[in-house]
Amino acid sequence: MDQLALLLGGFEVAFTPQNLLFLVIGAILGTAVGVLPGLGSAMAVALLLPVTFSLDPTGAFIMFASIYFGGLFGDSTSGILLNTPGNSSAIATTFEGHRMAKDGRAAKALGTAAIGAFFGGTISCVLVVFFSPFIVRLATVFGPAEYFALAVFAFVAISAVVADSIVRGLVSLGLGFALAMVGIDGMTGTERFTGGSPVLFDGISIIVITVGLLALGEVLHVGSYIRRSGGPGAMVTPTGSPLPSAREWRMILPAFLRGTAFGVPFGAIPVGGAEVPTFLAYGTEKRLARRRGDPDFGTRGSIQGVAGPEAAGNATAGSAMGALLGLGIPTSATAAMMIAAFQQYGMQPGPLLFERSGDLVWPLLASLFLGLVILLVINLPFAAVWAKLLVIPRHYLYAGISVVAMLGLYAIASRIVDLWLALAIGIVGFVMRRFSLPVAPVLIAAILGPLAETQLRRALAVSEGDPSVLLSSPITIVLYALLAVIVTVSVLQHARHTAKRRTADRVGVDTLVK
Repeated sequence: MDQLALLLGGFEVAFTPQNLLFLVIGAILGTAVGVLPGLGSAMAVALLLPVTFSLDPTGAFIMFASIYFGGLFGDSTSGILLNTPGNSSAIATTFEGHRMAKDGRAAKALGTAAIGAFFGGTISCVLVVFFSPFIVRLATVFGPAEYFALAVFAFVAISAVVADSIVRGLVSLGLGFALAMVGIDGMTGTERFTGGSPVLFDGISIIVITVGLLALGEVLHVGSYIRRSGGPGAMVTPTGSPLPSAREWRMILPAFLRGTAFGVPFGAIPVGGAEVPTFLAYGTEKRLARRRGDPDFGTRGSIQGVAGPEAAGNATAGSAMGALLGLGIPTSATAAMMIAAFQQYGMQPGPLLFERSGDLVWPLLASLFLGLVILLVINLPFAAVWAKLLVIPRHYLYAGISVVAMLGLYAIASRIVDLWLALAIGIVGFVMRRFSLPVAPVLIAAILGPLAETQLRRALAVSEGDPSVLLSSPITIVLYALLAVIVTVSVLQHARHTAKRRTADRVGVDTLVK
């Protein structure tokens, strides 16, 4: 009960008019920067860090809380409307969210994303406040072998679930690994696959890969369609309310809970941020949609495919804040930028932070709850307004997406080579769409590939080359066992679907012959 009393004291500080104003300003600024393609939530915190220099520490941290979650919502907004997520944590939401937007249900997708963000973020913040010691303990049991098992689990499970063909999923996974291998080897410091070009020594940024594969790949695909069809086609007219109906609430509430269950534990583990839980949530929703025969998933866009990943992403963000405060470990790029905010005021996150700076920490935790409420209040009414972007004729809209995406890329590092790389990857994305290769495995391999390689080599180095270390703990055994079950079930499902398709084709041929 001590935590509850301290949290109520934090609310008392956060509820002052001045601090509430900081919360509103931070939510608006964070969303505005996060919605720009190529920038995202981490860049929102970085760009707005100087804004807080003149504020007192309490007001600054309260503003950061709303910037933190506002940037995350902005990431999803750009992904749903423009197919260009501001950050890699919003990639999984983009798949079904953009399909819903193209089907005229952009407001519904944005409303679901806002509610999912509030749901997942609130639950994770409650757990952080009352169960932070257990979350901290979770982070300490993971070693190199566990990290590698988790990465392999994510690779194979996602490739097996999100692709209609396991072979195509593995081909896409290989493309992602190829992109991830470019740059300096983290263990030996030698260059790999750079062609001797110094500009590639730092590797290919995940933002460059995301913008190229999703945004430019989609632009080229749509441009190809417009040329083949002889015109831009009908404009997308957004319809409907951003609020889910009673039937939709019954559909998305379980998805919110499943996504939150994926997100909370991953926030405390430095294994690549929110990408793994959001993709696992997306894969789970796709598997369930296939089981219940949902025709919208992967075609018109499914509301569960937005609800699950969005709740997972914000649940991860909440527990990541707990890991940052309790352990001093940034488990995502946005959390890493928050460390700079703490150091700006001479504070070091870690186990002693709650004792030494409790007068700042508890108002910060309280402002996380308030920031989520303010974001929900601000963004739900504006979901229909954001959706009006899709009224713009497609040839103008996609030309604008290309320009904004390229400007966002150039703003990050001011490198022309990033623009050429994005264009080349965009052509690859266009070819993948033409041959029905899934995009998700490329992205998850590009994000987690370096982590998996480093942890594998580290585990083998510690064990002096003994591969049995990869199965030396209960966590790794459970993960590999789950993976075997998922792959077996996926293979059986794919075989069953192929058999049904062939039977239907034979029946159709026999009917024509008769």
